[in-house]
Amino acid sequence: MNAVQPLKLSGVALPKDAERMLDEICEHFIEHADVQRSKDHALLKSKDSTTSIRLADSKLLIELACESEAALQLNRTMIAEHLFYFAGEDPFELTWSEHSLLAVLPNIHEVTVVSAEDVSPHMRRVKFACADIAPFVGGDMHVRLLVPPKGRPPVWPGIRQDGRVAWPEGEDELLVRIYTIRAVDIERRELWVDFLQHPSSPVATPGADFARDVQPGEKVALLGPGGGSLPAAQSILLVGDESALPAIARIAAEVAPGTRMQAIIEVLDEAEEQPLPSAGSLDVRWLHRRSYPAGAKGILAEEVRKAVASIEDGTFVWVACEKEDVRSIRAFLKSRRHDKKMMYVAWYWEQHSA
Repeated sequence: MNAVQPLKLSGVALPKDAERMLDEICEHFIEHADVQRSKDHALLKSKDSTTSIRLADSKLLIELACESEAALQLNRTMIAEHLFYFAGEDPFELTWSEHSLLAVLPNIHEVTVVSAEDVSPHMRRVKFACADIAPFVGGDMHVRLLVPPKGRPPVWPGIRQDGRVAWPEGEDELLVRIYTIRAVDIERRELWVDFLQHPSSPVATPGADFARDVQPGEKVALLGPGGGSLPAAQSILLVGDESALPAIARIAAEVAPGTRMQAIIEVLDEAEEQPLPSAGSLDVRWLHRRSYPAGAKGILAEEVRKAVASIEDGTFVWVACEKEDVRSIRAFLKSRRHDKKMMYVAWYWEQHSA
């Protein structure tokens, strides 16, 4: 039987500093793909795509190969969004050998709110009905929630010529926030998303406000899933605060029977603890911020350092929490030369000064 020939697409990026951008690409994607790097070349491999990026004459020459048109366009968009993000305010151009054949994003799912309920004093769960839940079963956990303005029919995003998402503007501008699919109910065709509530936050919390005020029957969309795949290991250390609790719960619920897990989870107090059913064995240690000494910082990171020092070889270390804690934990893992392929370390939020 002949192998399926991949679909291909090429692009040329003109950054201010091509070598620096190639470094950033490799550093970022090490936790999301198999990254192979030589001096002037990076190869990113995932389950459904291969991306080659070569440095030549102050340009980045990009070659994409995927098994389907939808996967090809998704990979183009993912690469484009990241490159423009890495460029920041610097001048940057990105062109492709062909324009997208798709008018809308292939991974956008219009969903309907079924219900909303509190699962703890500061965590609210919204359940969405979704016609096609197959893409959400297993694999990646993260989605972008797209909420249209009240009183207007939704206008969902398309694809720009440079590959980036073409977001609606003006009166049709969407609220966009990233969340984790907490659970997938296959029989009911429902997706559960947990929203952390922030009663005393010094910054706006439109995502939490949506979960608080939403009514059954409202239409929104989910873009994805993408990122935050389930770790594949016999031994896993899970670390996080409330922002990571939905992902930790999802991982615990979907690991293979016999998987050994430890979890260190920081929450406000005992009322924020949640049951974490699993087919594996799970030893959970809850840390309560309300019991910390006044002004205490870095307690979660310190507990993680102690735990990592005693984990068995081959343990996957999964960490998601506040930015400074993540930096500390990542530096510690690097100092111990923990295998990069056996860890996921990401910051989910950033502490704002008063």
